[in-house]
Amino acid sequence: MVKAGGIVAYPTEAVYGLGCDPRNAWAVRRLLALKRRPLHKGLILIAADFAQLTPFLQPLSSEEQMRLAATWPGPYTWLIPARMGAPDWLRGDHDTLAVRVTAHPLAAALCWACGHALVSTSANFSGHPPARNALAVRRQLGGSIDGLLPGSTDSASKPTEIRDLRSGQLIRPA
Repeated sequence: MVKAGGIVAYPTEAVYGLGCDPRNAWAVRRLLALKRRPLHKGLILIAADFAQLTPFLQPLSSEEQMRLAATWPGPYTWLIPARMGAPDWLRGDHDTLAVRVTAHPLAAALCWACGHALVSTSANFSGHPPARNALAVRRQLGGSIDGLLPGSTDSASKPTEIRDLRSGQLIRPA
């Protein structure tokens, strides 16, 4: 379904996410339209391992790789400089990408099954509370998505923390 441009909802560390193939401009633009989210904000990518993210990112120093390894897999999202040519539909108006190696078993399994990272944004309309279970996804997004992976979110009560890898600056607290 994802490989064909579909949008799926799935549980993550804190909330249900909406995902699609990050290389498919049509799918990403469809997801942005569904959420009513502006392109300029950019999106998060989740992966089952760091190798799934490397096609989108600039090479990292050993120190940067160690910093990531200390937090992943887990509920930590990092802003990392995007590789030259990384699509604007992922970056928005930024030169970085927000990325995370997920610790959630179902989200990771979905990435493994697809064979690549996924766009991951909260399953809700922009400005509305994120869905924390499959029923809330159905109520809010109904037939607008192509698939729904049932399961439980982890115990995190808020969306993941976001930090800038190069500066260490906290962008969004957990």
